[in-house]
Amino acid sequence: MAKLSLFDRRRRRVRTALRARAAGKPRLSVHRSGRHIYAQVIDDAAGKTLVSASTLEKDLKGKAGGTRDGAAEVGKTLAERAKKAGVSSVVFDRGGFLFHGRVKALADAARNGGLEF
Repeated sequence: MAKLSLFDRRRRRVRTALRARAAGKPRLSVHRSGRHIYAQVIDDAAGKTLVSASTLEKDLKGKAGGTRDGAAEVGKTLAERAKKAGVSSVVFDRGGFLFHGRVKALADAARNGGLEF
């Protein structure tokens, strides 16, 4: 068996802990690259993405995805869309990323937008 990177080990550890706490709630999954940030609310029971937002979208295109401001805009937009879709409570899946910087900015903006986690 190949040795997992620290990132992959952290991602597995986070997802395992989330499954234990989820209790049927949708999962807010975050992915960040050097230039962009992506977030989606996933219903794992049905295997479907309920809502998503990223800095690649036309209305968020002017915002720099590599900054905390861009991440905050994505979080705010995602919270608005989730409320329209009837989702008010989620579990936060940061993947293998540390809860710092852009990931934290997205989470804080989603909380301020009305999502509970």
